[in-house]
Amino acid sequence: QVQLVESGGGLVQAGGSLRLSCAASGRTFGSYAMGWFRQTPGKAHEFVAAITRSGSSTYYADSVKGRSTISRDNAKNTVYLQMNSLKPEDTAVYYCAAGPSSYTDPSRYGYWGQGTQVTVSS
Repeated sequence: QVQLVESGGGLVQAGGSLRLSCAASGRTFGSYAMGWFRQTPGKAHEFVAAITRSGSSTYYADSVKGRSTISRDNAKNTVYLQMNSLKPEDTAVYYCAAGPSSYTDPSRYGYWGQGTQVTVSS
């Protein structure tokens, strides 16, 4: 079992950057693939990025590809999402999730954090 806590959200102007962090508890962090998802009111979780257990492979939604980088530090039990050139449409609550593989389908992830709000002003 793993518990996840996100941080790093906030208010930023369009074109700015944020780095989200997700700290995991437990000694099994390295056995989980990690994903970042986002959600706006009334909508389902939207895939943003995922990374394999070792960090050797990463996957991105087309909407953030080229602007975002997912990475992980297994020694620190932490996964990151660096977001650059932010747009107002990136405004959402961002969640990290842990699962057996780096799926884009949120239903394949068993563990979720509480979310962190990202607001991008125009």
